[in-house]
Amino acid sequence: MLSRIALRSAAARQSATTALVARGSASDVAGVRDEKNFPRPVRGEPGKVRLGFVPEEWFQFFHSKTGVTGPYTFGVGLATYLFSKEIYVMEHEYYTGLSIFLMVYYATTRFGPKIAAWLDKEVDAVENSWNEGRVQSIKDLEQAIEDEKTAQWRAQGQELLIQAKKENVLLQLEAAYRERMMNAYTEVKRRLDYQLEKSNVERRLAQKAMVDWVVTNVTKAITPDQEKQALDRCIADLSALAAKH
Repeated sequence: MLSRIALRSAAARQSATTALVARGSASDVAGVRDEKNFPRPVRGEPGKVRLGFVPEEWFQFFHSKTGVTGPYTFGVGLATYLFSKEIYVMEHEYYTGLSIFLMVYYATTRFGPKIAAWLDKEVDAVENSWNEGRVQSIKDLEQAIEDEKTAQWRAQGQELLIQAKKENVLLQLEAAYRERMMNAYTEVKRRLDYQLEKSNVERRLAQKAMVDWVVTNVTKAITPDQEKQALDRCIADLSALAAKH
């Protein structure tokens, strides 16, 4: 199992180095990482095992042909064959290895999960420290995008404000124009009223002067006898009117 983990770690480091080189070339050409063709390396996890060291793939290989007990039967039969034919001799080194295996198995089952959790935690911490700069850069870029959108929105608001100011200036110009037109109308009306009143006064004065002149001349033209005759005629007319009514 340890050899397989070592091989996978070496392959992962090699793929990471290749991905870094490819990422540098892709970034230099386009300025943006090609996530589709050059994905970021992902930390590999060891495969599942049984009995502490036998890969799960071996059991799956026997399962489709011999069932669930096939791998165990094959293992026990193979060990019995090796021991019975003395192909594998159980000398003193065997018992030493068996003792070491038992100690390793005990240490693995007793301290393995804690050590694995601690190592995973350390690996996650290192990975997070590596990704922290990238995550912070992404957050900064996202914030810059939001700031840019806000600035564009404010710029649009400035355009609306400028348009409103232009309309306000036009309204002020229209108000000033109408005020001047009203002032001109008022001045012209006042002067026309003055001319009309002046004409009326002149006409009244001329009529009064004409009436006074006519009355004066007529009064001068009437003699005392004509005045007496006119008075007598008026009295006679009044008497005749009185007799009729």
